[in-house]
Amino acid sequence: MKLKIKVKVLTEGCMPEINEKGDWIDLKAAKDVEFNAAQSGTLKKKTVEGEEIGYRNVEMSTSYIPLGVAMKLPDGFEAIVASRSSGPKKLNIFIPSGIGVIDQVYSGNRDEWNYVASPMKATTIHKGDRICQFRIQLSQKATVWQKLKWLFSSGIELVEVDDLGDNNRGGFGSTGVK
Repeated sequence: MKLKIKVKVLTEGCMPEINEKGDWIDLKAAKDVEFNAAQSGTLKKKTVEGEEIGYRNVEMSTSYIPLGVAMKLPDGFEAIVASRSSGPKKLNIFIPSGIGVIDQVYSGNRDEWNYVASPMKATTIHKGDRICQFRIQLSQKATVWQKLKWLFSSGIELVEVDDLGDNNRGGFGSTGVK
């Protein structure tokens, strides 16, 4: 028996793809996104241990790239979203925190998955580009029965649906919000 991930496609052409040669599931950009190169600020000086040091603050843009899908994970699971290994080299973008975590309650019809990206240089991401990947793993709240279901499963199946059947949580990127 395979674990089923329900997928509501919000943007045509963005259905995730299971790569049979890999362990992760590819996700695509739902729209074109342009990034500017990182910009250094005005030269500033400060004194450290009696020595004057020059420095510049560097500002880098960060954007949420919509992935064109909302998903309902199996009970007791969460998703880990990461850059594709070729992303920095081919697309000139990376995920600043290394990974993103999408928990099971982010599963409403309008809870669109996003990829948080920062550029390494000026670049454009095009709709349909495979920009990141995800896998599911047991959450820390998984029950013994959910763990056994994972243990005895024979893989993952993506099932396209018209309705995920859950309330919209919203609040993607809710750090610091009560």
